Amino acid sequence: MKEIELKMQGKIKRLTNRTFKFDHRVRDGWFSAVYFLKTRDIAKEYKPDNVVTMQFFQKENAVLCGTDEVIALIKEFADDPDNLDIYSLKDGDKIAPFETVLTITGPYQNFGYLEGIIDGILARRTSVATNVYNVVKAAGISGVQKPVIFMGDRDDHFTQQAGDGYAAYIGGSSAQATHAMSEWWGKKGMGTMPHALIQLFDGDIVKASQAYHEMFPEDDLMVLVDYNNDVITDALRVAREFKDKLKAVRVDTSRTMIDQYFVRHPEVLGTFDPRGVNAPLIFALRDTLNSEGYNHVKIVVTGGFNERRIEEFEKQNVPVDIYGVGSSLLKINIGFTGDNVKLNGKDQAKAGRRYRPNARLEKVE
Repeated sequence: MKEIELKMQGKIKRLTNRTFKFDHRVRDGWFSAVYFLKTRDIAKEYKPDNVVTMQFFQKENAVLCGTDEVIALIKEFADDPDNLDIYSLKDGDKIAPFETVLTITGPYQNFGYLEGIIDGILARRTSVATNVYNVVKAAGISGVQKPVIFMGDRDDHFTQQAGDGYAAYIGGSSAQATHAMSEWWGKKGMGTMPHALIQLFDGDIVKASQAYHEMFPEDDLMVLVDYNNDVITDALRVAREFKDKLKAVRVDTSRTMIDQYFVRHPEVLGTFDPRGVNAPLIFALRDTLNSEGYNHVKIVVTGGFNERRIEEFEKQNVPVDIYGVGSSLLKINIGFTGDNVKLNGKDQAKAGRRYRPNARLEKVE
């Protein structure tokens, strides 16, 4: 948890110099709500000398992310950006409901049309970072911090991977499924084998693992063991074959399936849902591996895990070593709002909104 806590204390340096690969059409207003574009044109014609302060906030306890991206956006597409006064919190800061996270002061026509884009960047990145942070926190409540692999590549459009991966990193996940997810923070993706590899070897998990190990001998050998819906039998097969070379097994049983272990041991049924990856199955897998001396083999679980399920596993001390989580981390559940709250240095805002100074904001140069 130490690295995560350092991020939460704002000790991660700003990354405003990195390449975000913005679409050049932002400058043309292609991604801005039309009423912002019309307001920009009116401001140019009728109120060119007015100076406004726009502030941004949200309504949850959250882990802020997206500020570096927003600052880079402003520097790239605002008119005369060097003469805008920008104050911001940092990616990784913990934020409270209604806390001001960003203010921009300058002529409205120079930056106002970016309001909705800024809201959207902050909303997506902060949602992902907060979701990941909560999952990572849940994965450590037993007293041992379990790594969380961010596996969101199949749950959203591929163009979102770099930003989502960075947000996941800010939230505390330093293992990502694709290279793109790791692009903004300078790492590479990690992964082992999909079900497709085992299918190519006609369901023979040992032969598939042998081919993998021969092709990628420098990789830690982590074998997917649920292809035949008999995780304990197949885990033992690969453990006996590879012994110390086997570093982990991954269980990804479908939520509609009941593993063959429960067919062989019906006496344990009746007090829990035996479908998918469940606690009794993982306990049995751990006990069986240990009984044959494979205590070193770690257990990775994936498939439908979220904060609640991980918390349940951890409270039961289920012997999981690593969690892989995907779709639940990509729920956009935090929305940001940008408001103009000052006009020419004086308070001026719509009813119900007001300027909220925040001593934690830092001036952006």
